[in-house]
Amino acid sequence: MLYQINKGTFSYGADTVFSDIQFEVRDTEKIAIVGRNGCGKSTLLKVIEGELSLDKGTIHKMNGITIGSLKQEVFKDESRVLKDELMSVFDDLLELQHQLDETAALMAEDYSDKVMERYATLQHQFEERGGYTYQSELMSVLTRFGFDEEDLTRTVGTFSGGQRTRLAFVRLLISKPDILLLDEPTNHLDLETIKWLEGYLKRYPKAVVVVSHDRAFLDEMADVIYEIEFDEMTRYTGNYTSFVQQKRINQESLEKTYRNQQKEIERLNMLIEKFRYKKNKAAFAQSKIKYLERMDKVELSESDNKKFKAHFTCARKGGKNVLEVKDLNIGYDHPLAEINLKVMQAQRIAIIGKNGHGKSTFVKTLMELVPPLSGEVLFGHQIDTAYFDQQLIEFTGERTVLEEIWNENPDMTMTEVRTLLGSFLFSADDVFKSVSVLSQGEKVRLYFCKLVLKKANFLILDEPTNHLDILGKEALEDALLDYDGTLLFVSHDRYFIKKIATSILKIEDGQATYYPYNYDEYMAEVQPVIEAASFKKKTEAKEKAVSVRTRKPSPSDMKKMEAKIEAKELELEQLRELRFEPEYYQDASKMQQLDDKIDDLVNEVANLMNTWEEMMELIED
Repeated sequence: MLYQINKGTFSYGADTVFSDIQFEVRDTEKIAIVGRNGCGKSTLLKVIEGELSLDKGTIHKMNGITIGSLKQEVFKDESRVLKDELMSVFDDLLELQHQLDETAALMAEDYSDKVMERYATLQHQFEERGGYTYQSELMSVLTRFGFDEEDLTRTVGTFSGGQRTRLAFVRLLISKPDILLLDEPTNHLDLETIKWLEGYLKRYPKAVVVVSHDRAFLDEMADVIYEIEFDEMTRYTGNYTSFVQQKRINQESLEKTYRNQQKEIERLNMLIEKFRYKKNKAAFAQSKIKYLERMDKVELSESDNKKFKAHFTCARKGGKNVLEVKDLNIGYDHPLAEINLKVMQAQRIAIIGKNGHGKSTFVKTLMELVPPLSGEVLFGHQIDTAYFDQQLIEFTGERTVLEEIWNENPDMTMTEVRTLLGSFLFSADDVFKSVSVLSQGEKVRLYFCKLVLKKANFLILDEPTNHLDILGKEALEDALLDYDGTLLFVSHDRYFIKKIATSILKIEDGQATYYPYNYDEYMAEVQPVIEAASFKKKTEAKEKAVSVRTRKPSPSDMKKMEAKIEAKELELEQLRELRFEPEYYQDASKMQQLDDKIDDLVNEVANLMNTWEEMMELIED
């Protein structure tokens, strides 16, 4: 057990965030914390890190464990060169390498068992802590976050705020704390980086605790889900999809048990009423009364499934040809991409691609918020557009929620406005809040409320799910699937894209490529190309490894590594043989567990082989 909260309670003033919770981090678990916005997920991360203290309850953690999270002020000296800043993470490892070199030199003169044992101990520690691979891993993580070898020579202060945040993320990942805390790590990452990150975290050799609303991400990396709902916390084993299924089954089972018990209570009450006043049956009636009093009553637990309800409609149908873009060059001081595209009625097109390559610039150009550098934008006959801006910049004034809607739609009655706002979860005094104090999620809901009133037949949405919790995303998906207009949207949310998009526009490296497929078909088409490019990047990252003095492995080191690989390969073969045993092929759950073990061992052998290859390269150099 690395970390445990026992009967933990935390409150902000009179508001209880969570109450009497049990929470544990074990071994190398990959834990996701889910729940509605404002339920206390981020607060729990701050408690785990020690930034906040519980009102009640106890915390137990293993001595000496390190807990790491993404800090805004991670770089204290911005005049420091990036390479030195990142390499400082490995100070302990470099000191270990220095001790190893000294001991190796000593072995040339001193053949005592004491010196040999010290060398073996140091060598084992060096290998276990990634002494042969840390350089290539550093470059791999750095390039995945959009940086290259030349950036290592720049001082930290020369990077933008957004770049420094990404560099802080790089520093956190390579520092490898025993418990890695991540709060919405996929926000503002492109699809390729998100997919890499989920694989990295899945293979992370220590524990991970993540707060996220990215369902596809949670399906891939999480093996434990903790849900916070109505101040309480429940643990589920499995990924997000498994959690949803388990919760539904548990709720259905509870409801069935409740109904059966209510029938039994009704039957007993009828017997009591029938016999309680009859002299020869009074004792029988009293026994039933006592039985009812002792009965452990089943109570239906609430489930927080409240969602906003949006109904996007079109005031008029519009023409079949919705939009035509001809030789459109987009950008600011220089071109980002050239785009040619035809959008037909009722299409739902997802715009994807790396950050900074022009996705948001394209939709801003369509909405005349950014002038085109060249080319044409032609909207079809009777096409009415409505635009969702991910920056939510229009909600900065002091108007109330009620005024925001009513001022722009003065023909509506108070009842109509209040009813509409209620469907977007603005009830009672919520409607008198100033828009400037709304949370990001509330601003998004208010924005959708305004879009509904526009009754446009062409919706253009820029990252509409960024600040929504999972229930909010599901509500938006339901609304857009019912929408009979045309949709063009930018998103990095794979789950959302899979559910909504009928085709894909990828903007990357100055080009825009249209794919007339849904997301699964698109991935089947381009995945081999992506994997080939990924392999090339990994190879380049190894070649660009940070130039620091590295100890060459000895023949003894190589023999130990080869023996370890041989042992793991033998173990793998033994597990594969079990597939033919009746105990496994007749039990689907056992076979699934066996397959999972085999997959893990295959990955372990692959990682050992990579380490062996890197050791060989060091010897050959």
